Amino acid sequence: MPPEEVAALALALPEVTEEEPWGPSRPVYKVGGSIFAMLAAATKAHPEQVTVRCEPHLALHLCQQHTAVRPWYQGRRWHWITVHLDEGTVPVEELTEMLHHAWECVVADLPPATRERLHNLRHGQRRRP
Repeated sequence: MPPEEVAALALALPEVTEEEPWGPSRPVYKVGGSIFAMLAAATKAHPEQVTVRCEPHLALHLCQQHTAVRPWYQGRRWHWITVHLDEGTVPVEELTEMLHHAWECVVADLPPATRERLHNLRHGQRRRP
């Protein structure tokens, strides 16, 4: 999946913002002020990649399932994973689920009222009066 599509998927989630705190070609995606995904351009050392927040048990499972998924080297080992975006390695549907899961991980740590509002927005529900 091209990075532009990853960015579009992230930005389609409720109240996501895109910033480049570490310079161009290194956008991060935030909800509620916290990062849930980071894109990185290709280098000689690695292809284009996205790093996403992840529950530890799921991170371990995903790393075992896909050679293109690894623990993030700078993060707390099993709370973040890096996915290489080389064509076809990780199915689009699974990468989409990873982004949604990452968003959910951050939203789960937000205050209850904010969490409820964001879940309602994501699932197309209206807030009760």
